[in-house]
Amino acid sequence: MAEDERQIREIAEVLISGSINSQRSSCTHQSVARTPDVILSEAVTSGERRNGRMSDVRRFFCLFVTFDLVFTCLLWLICTMIDGESLPAAFVNQVVHYHVKTSFFDIVMAAICRFTVLLLFYALVYMNHWIIVATSTTLTSAFLIAKVSLFNWSAFSQPVFQVLLIISSFILAWSEVWFFDFRVIPQENQARNWMQKINKNVGRNNDETEPLLQNVTADRRYNRTFDPVSRFFTPVDSPNRSETEDDNESVEDALKKLTKPIEPFIKGPLPPLSQEKIEEHTKKASTLLRTCYELLISKDWQVEGRTAEGDTISYMHLPKQKIMKISGVIDAPAATVIDFLFENIEDSGSWNKTVTESIRLQKIDENTDIIYQATGAFGGGIVGARDFVILRRRGKYENYYMSSGVSVNLASVPSRKHVVRGENGVGCWAAEDVMDGDNRKCVFTWVLNTNLKGWIPQRMVDMTMATGLAEYLACLRKHLREIKH
Repeated sequence: MAEDERQIREIAEVLISGSINSQRSSCTHQSVARTPDVILSEAVTSGERRNGRMSDVRRFFCLFVTFDLVFTCLLWLICTMIDGESLPAAFVNQVVHYHVKTSFFDIVMAAICRFTVLLLFYALVYMNHWIIVATSTTLTSAFLIAKVSLFNWSAFSQPVFQVLLIISSFILAWSEVWFFDFRVIPQENQARNWMQKINKNVGRNNDETEPLLQNVTADRRYNRTFDPVSRFFTPVDSPNRSETEDDNESVEDALKKLTKPIEPFIKGPLPPLSQEKIEEHTKKASTLLRTCYELLISKDWQVEGRTAEGDTISYMHLPKQKIMKISGVIDAPAATVIDFLFENIEDSGSWNKTVTESIRLQKIDENTDIIYQATGAFGGGIVGARDFVILRRRGKYENYYMSSGVSVNLASVPSRKHVVRGENGVGCWAAEDVMDGDNRKCVFTWVLNTNLKGWIPQRMVDMTMATGLAEYLACLRKHLREIKH
């Protein structure tokens, strides 16, 4: 009892902290050293410098500084036109014969100075400190206060636009320092910290003879894993002091109690498909097996690495997208593996903890259906939820037993609040029988072709996909062994 309470207390501390780093803490030497494979929110990714370019949040700041200059110039022109002066006359009176008591051109010059200094230090030099923008705002505020005191207001009967020009310059200057200090610096620092963690934890070796994921052993317990139509999550590790499988079981039970799942989205049966829709989906599904077979035997696959269990991870570049696959031997017949994955899709959440909902929406025929799967938010909300609507087709093509799938639009399953609708290209599970003495095994392959949508750094997605492929196959082996025994 004391041991169970200790484990539950440790899990509660992890969940309350909401720290991705805690959830991905280092395990014993038997655990895989993994990256923090998460899909970050836009608030984090907007601070990332992609390929050395300016971050999104800093680019917005530079645009705001440009808006400051243009808006100030526009207001000055309006003030000039209202006074009845032509542009040449205004230039002579307010620029050539400038005087602080009669001219507003000095406010335009202040905006030009802010524009030049801020873009020089924050766009060209790429400075990360707030001192420059704070100095420009302080000097601007002091100048505007002095301007109000020295200007000859009696020369104007109703100086509405003149007052607006001064107030707008004051507000814009303070908005710049606020935005840079409270948005640009924190988001860029957060993105930089994430990328440093990723670069530190990713220990990939370019030598194809070396394992892609080190120390992934067959007897390791995977508390969480991946599904081909779910989003990518790295599983929460078991506590470092966990010594037995019974300990891990109690951890899973505690997590199940402490983790709040997504409220069920689809309640009750959906309306039946029209005959036109059935024919449309059937026609689309009829080409899936052939397309997947062409992907499987393509010569464009390049080996990215191998796991410690001997599974091979490969990748292929399609137009505007990178797809990946993993191949490894499973101790079960090919048809049995594919039938299990196809028929028991609604039970995938029992061994794939990232799946919060898995529903067979429509059964078109014995080998064709449409499913819905959703995953919950994780890591204190940094990892957003995703859902998928997938058209699947089961069958045999040449020597492969396959369960293929592709995303489809279903009017009866609209997008849900706070969940991003992902999109899967043509992908599949495929298995080919091999003989090991008198024992019939299969070479299992998972072709993963997905677009998670949203603001997702591609480098992070690629690293996550490799880890997810290895973990999914290891967990599938473990689950099939449990069923067999």
